[in-house]
Amino acid sequence: MQLVIPERAFAAFIFDCDGTLADTMPLHFRAWRRILAENGMPMSEEFFYELGGKPTRRIFELLRDEYGLKLADLDHAVLLKERYFVDLIHEVKPIEPVLQIARDWHGRAPLAVVSNGMRQYVELTLTAIGARDLFNTVVCVEDTARAKPFPDPFLEAARRLGVSPDECLVFEDSPLGVEAATAAGMQCVLVPRVLHPTAIH
Repeated sequence: MQLVIPERAFAAFIFDCDGTLADTMPLHFRAWRRILAENGMPMSEEFFYELGGKPTRRIFELLRDEYGLKLADLDHAVLLKERYFVDLIHEVKPIEPVLQIARDWHGRAPLAVVSNGMRQYVELTLTAIGARDLFNTVVCVEDTARAKPFPDPFLEAARRLGVSPDECLVFEDSPLGVEAATAAGMQCVLVPRVLHPTAIH
């Protein structure tokens, strides 16, 4: 399957990180499965992908409030899950068809990353796939009051790039991201999972 790119000119390009530029989702799944197993809760691949795009803290809150996950310390659980992810980051691979688009436009148009991840881990991921220097700015979950699916992170990226939102093209892999980009008045390209070089096992 190929990416379907709108046939019009755009002034800037914005990319999600996890599952769009970097094939981190299998690694996140392994980290989630590990920490949830330690707390007595299984997680299926299907359910994991239904949560795609949500911040780590929000997922823990959802699992606690709606599925009965017992957590002694939410803050510690968030940090531990991300530590488990970092332990695996040496395995991360780029999603080449998307990363190549960023390479092609680097130096020709302003580029941004917009992620619901925490900055520390987004920066590590971009560095691991050799992509950090391609982007003019990186907007993470700490940078706006509301995360995706609200439009705030995309609007902040457009502001930083000095470009009108309707002149931005977004690349996203999750429904939450597409919803946020659309709410920001941006066109969006859905990155299908079949482009990912690895599968979850």
